[in-house]
Amino acid sequence: MFAKAFRVKSNTAIKGSDRRKLRADVMAAFPTLGTDQVSVLVPGKEELNTVKLYAHRGDAVTVYVSGGNPILFEVEKNLYPTGMATGWTWPLLAPVAVGVAAMSTAEMLTSGLKGRGFSVLHTYQDHLWRSGDKSSPPSLAPLALDPPDLSEEKESVQADPALQGDLRRLTLEGEEENGEVQRMCGEKSLSEASEDPSVRGLNPDPTDSKTLQEQMDELVQRCFLHALKCQVRKADLPLLTSTFLGSHMLSCCPEGRQLDIKKSSYKKLSKFLQHMQQEQIIQVKELSKGVESIVAVDWKHPRITSFVIAEPSPTSQTIQEGSREQPYHPPDIKSLYCVPASMTLLFQESGHKKGSILEGGEVRTIIINYVKRNDLVDADNKNLVKLDPILCDCILEKNEQHTVMKLPWDSLLTRCLEKLQPVYQVTFPGQEPIVKKGRICPIDITLAQRASNKKVTVVRNLEAYGLDPCSVAAILQQRCQASATVTPAPGAKDSLQVQIQGNQVHHLSRLLLEEYQLPRKHIQGLEKAPKPGKKK
Repeated sequence: MFAKAFRVKSNTAIKGSDRRKLRADVMAAFPTLGTDQVSVLVPGKEELNTVKLYAHRGDAVTVYVSGGNPILFEVEKNLYPTGMATGWTWPLLAPVAVGVAAMSTAEMLTSGLKGRGFSVLHTYQDHLWRSGDKSSPPSLAPLALDPPDLSEEKESVQADPALQGDLRRLTLEGEEENGEVQRMCGEKSLSEASEDPSVRGLNPDPTDSKTLQEQMDELVQRCFLHALKCQVRKADLPLLTSTFLGSHMLSCCPEGRQLDIKKSSYKKLSKFLQHMQQEQIIQVKELSKGVESIVAVDWKHPRITSFVIAEPSPTSQTIQEGSREQPYHPPDIKSLYCVPASMTLLFQESGHKKGSILEGGEVRTIIINYVKRNDLVDADNKNLVKLDPILCDCILEKNEQHTVMKLPWDSLLTRCLEKLQPVYQVTFPGQEPIVKKGRICPIDITLAQRASNKKVTVVRNLEAYGLDPCSVAAILQQRCQASATVTPAPGAKDSLQVQIQGNQVHHLSRLLLEEYQLPRKHIQGLEKAPKPGKKK
C-alpha cells in the first residue's frame, strides 16, 4: 500500500476528546493490549496528529502520528499498527511487515499451506516508514524459556513435518512490491539476525560489562548533546520537549541503535530533562498547562562544547548518502524578453526574428548598435536619440508619432523593454532550463480570518519554485506547533496552498529566505510578520 509515494490531504492535531476516542478504538481493535500499553501508544500529553492521505492506488488512509512517527493507520475503518510501534508482536520477533491473512487457518490447512497466505499493507522501509524517523525494527529481546511441563507435553500433538515444510510455500500478496520483506524474512535465521547490528540494537557485547540500562543512559545523553550541538538553534526556542525528542534526538541516534528512554534509568523524557536542567545545560518551563518546552540552552556549557560527534563508518555513510533525500536548492530565475511581431523590423538587422528570446543586456546592446549604425544620435545633444520611422512605429503610441521626434537614451531603452513580451527562464539544478511566458508569480503569503475570528497564514505558488506544498506544510507544522493543511488553491488549476493556524510569517521568512535561499524579490507578504512586543 505504501510501496510508492502517497499524497497528503491534511495534517491536524488531535483534540482531547478525539484522543480518548482513539484510545477506545485501539482497545476495541486490540483487546489483548493492557491499559498501560494503550496509554504509551496513545499518550495523553505528547504531540499526536491525524494525517489523511491517499495511497498511490487511490486508497483513502488515516495515519496517526506521535512525536513525528506513524504509530497507527486506518483503512476502511480497520486499525493497523505500524512497524514503528512496539509491543504488538511476540517478543522474539522484530516486525518488518503488517498485513492481514488472506484465508482462515482452516483454509490454510486445507490448501496444504500453499498459495497466497497474507495481504501485505505496510513494510519496513516503505514510504510510510520513511515519513517517520526511519528507525530500525524493534531489537530482538532474549527469550527466557520456561521448563517444559511434562503433563502438558503428553497432551500436546506433534506438528506434521510435512506441514512444517510446506510453511515455506506460503507467499505474500503483492510480493512484487514487497520482495525486500520476503528476503529479510526468508534469508535471515534467528542467529544471523542477532548478529545484525540493524536488528541487534542494544544487545550487549560479551566483552562489555555495562548493563543494557547503562548503555541506554549513555545513548540518551549522546543523542541529547548531539541534537543541541548540531540541530537546535536559538531561533527554535521555545521548543516543545516532545518535538525535541521526535524531531531532533531520534534523528541523532547512531546507525544500528534504537533510542528508547523507557529502557533507561530515567524512564521518562521529563525526568531526563530535569536532570539536564539541574546540570544547567537547559532550562525547561511549562508554558501551557501540562505541556513543557525548552526555553533556554547554554551552548557554552562544557558538556556541549566538549562533545565529539562520532564519524560514521564508510559503509554506513555510503548507505546514508544513498537513502538521504536531496537537499533543496533554489532554481536560477531569469527575466527575459520575447520579440513580438510589432518589433520585428527593429531587431531583424541584428539577426533576430519574431519569437526570439533575449536578455535585458542583449536588448540594450541591440538598440545602441541600431542607433549608432543609422546615425541617430543627436549632433547637438548626445543624450538624445532621433527617431526614424522604424523606431516611431515600434515604440511610440499613435498620438505621439507626429509630435515626438527625439527621446533620451534611458526613455528609449525603457520603452523598448516595455514593448517586448515578458518571459522568464527557470533552471533547476541538474535540469534543462524551462522558458515560460509572462512573469513568474511570487510566493504569496497572506493572512486570513477563519471561524471564531481565528487567524491563519496561507501560502501559495510554492510549486513554481520546485517546493512540495505537503513537505513545506509538514516542516511548518513541526516548527510552529500548529495545525497545517494542504488544499487546492482557489482559481488556480493543479495548484495547492498551505494553511497554518496563527500568524506564522516569521517562521516562513526564516524557512524561505535563510534555509531555502530564495531571493526576497520572489516572495510577497513578508511584511505581515507580527511586530515584536505586540500580540499576534
